[in-house]
Amino acid sequence: EKLFISAPTNAYDFGQAINAVNASKDKCACADLLAMIEPSKLPVLLSNKLEGEILLIFIQSLECYLLGKNPDLVYQHLFYMSKAERFKVVLALLSKKEKEQVQQLFDLLSENQNHQYTLEDLESLKKVYEL
Repeated sequence: EKLFISAPTNAYDFGQAINAVNASKDKCACADLLAMIEPSKLPVLLSNKLEGEILLIFIQSLECYLLGKNPDLVYQHLFYMSKAERFKVVLALLSKKEKEQVQQLFDLLSENQNHQYTLEDLESLKKVYEL
């Protein structure tokens, strides 16, 4: 059964939504959640709750459900996710296989490039993700 998620207004609501999405591994609901929020608010909404599992379900959801519709939104979420507390720690703890998933999303983003971001923007963001 599909999760129903409403737009979170604060870090607590966002955390509850993320926990529900993560528990059910519902990538479609996660994509809906990410599509509802302004990417620039992601660091505040995530607060200090970013974890490897959350980063990965975000990556998978962005790739599966949002990349084809709106590559710019995917880029924006990746950009602002890198500004979240704990981002560097989470990144350091990703396995080689997990990093490959992140790399794959960046590869697909460069193939689906639009006018909102340049390949140079993408390359500099890849460095932030240590790819």
